[in-house]
Amino acid sequence: MSSVSHTGERRRRLHLNAFLMEAGHHEAAWRLPHSDPRADFDLRHWIELARLAESAKFDSLFLADGPALNGTGEFRPPGQLEPLTLLTVLSQATSRIGLIATVSSTYNEPYNLARRLASVDHVSGGRAGWNIVTSAGADEAANFGLVDRPDHALRYARADEFLQVAKALWDSWESEAVVADKATGRYADPARLHRLDHRGTHFSVAGPLNVERPPQGYPLLVQAGSSEDGKEFAARHAEAIFTAHRTYERAAAFYADIKARTRAAGRDPDGVIVLPGIVPYIGSTVAEARALAKEFDDLRVPEYGLRQLASIFETEPSVFELDAPLPDFVLARPKLEGSQSRSDLIIELAVREKLTVRQIISRLGGGRGHFEFVGTPEQVADTIIAWFEGGAADGFNIMAPALPSGLAAFVEHVLPILRDKGLFREEYEGTTLREHYGLPVPANQFHRSDG
Repeated sequence: MSSVSHTGERRRRLHLNAFLMEAGHHEAAWRLPHSDPRADFDLRHWIELARLAESAKFDSLFLADGPALNGTGEFRPPGQLEPLTLLTVLSQATSRIGLIATVSSTYNEPYNLARRLASVDHVSGGRAGWNIVTSAGADEAANFGLVDRPDHALRYARADEFLQVAKALWDSWESEAVVADKATGRYADPARLHRLDHRGTHFSVAGPLNVERPPQGYPLLVQAGSSEDGKEFAARHAEAIFTAHRTYERAAAFYADIKARTRAAGRDPDGVIVLPGIVPYIGSTVAEARALAKEFDDLRVPEYGLRQLASIFETEPSVFELDAPLPDFVLARPKLEGSQSRSDLIIELAVREKLTVRQIISRLGGGRGHFEFVGTPEQVADTIIAWFEGGAADGFNIMAPALPSGLAAFVEHVLPILRDKGLFREEYEGTTLREHYGLPVPANQFHRSDG
């Protein structure tokens, strides 16, 4: 999180996460001449990306996920490999970079997921992270036998209890539990293996876990929701936050809010790393960068954008007119069970810039509402530094519009500028994800100091 300069002054270090998504984050990335439209299931593609990010000394890489088909599949690759399985493979193709996966708390059980995450942390040597989501989509609920998704507040209440149980399961093995005394035949000390006997509103779990405590204590705990429930959950539990803001002012307000909430929850605000997303279109000149962005935009299919917009606002595509503003009922901000914070972001963008629906879906094509920046490497770096030093971010989610080309351009042209300014590491200083983010191993709630 910080380093000591030659003057003895402690300086914050920028954190960078490579957010990886098939052929790229732009919805039309798979259509580019140099793109692989089947990248989503090409293991060589994922290994290449992971090694590229690790060679650049990124803190971590991140895989999004949802337990349902992404759209209809008509205009964009709709599937994806299960992320913990993929991260297990990538852990063996890399040695230092952190490995973060999105996994839903709504459609899993604490014991199984705690076991899987602990296993990934073990096989990766302490590099696992969990992006905790509550799954906003009705189509996801239908895949698990539900007529509709649980309501927003219930999903977060379940997630809160889920995480409490998961932490207790990871703590259920004390570090001194394994004796492995061949002479006496005594393998473990049963007094240091702890039953939970948890009986709560949502879960009943006996424990202990049948996997030793993870090398990091807990996998790094990440959260990505910006609703009121999401921010309160993050203040209690998150160690890193992935967030979406299209303006510095909005990002700075969120940053100040989440740090204040964390402090109010009795936690150290410096122990919560805030990482907005940035989609950089990089050119050697501004004209070249604009031409690159236009190449992507020209490949979009408006029908796909309309469907995505309708999904966010939980309505039908037919209610939108491409060359008209958002309908009044949308601008009235009805309460949504899905992504309320993302819908609010889109409305703010539309109103602030007086956009038509056609213009809105163009703006969303590259990063689904994340900050898109078109410019030279120097301009990209200056923007990152301004947000970082101005109190709007602790680092960034780098969301390349095309992969691997966009990530390679960032690594080759932007990172050297950040390094020249002493803001990003030259080499890894630790081996675990927590060490990269400057975060401690959590204390074991069951630990006793006596022998």
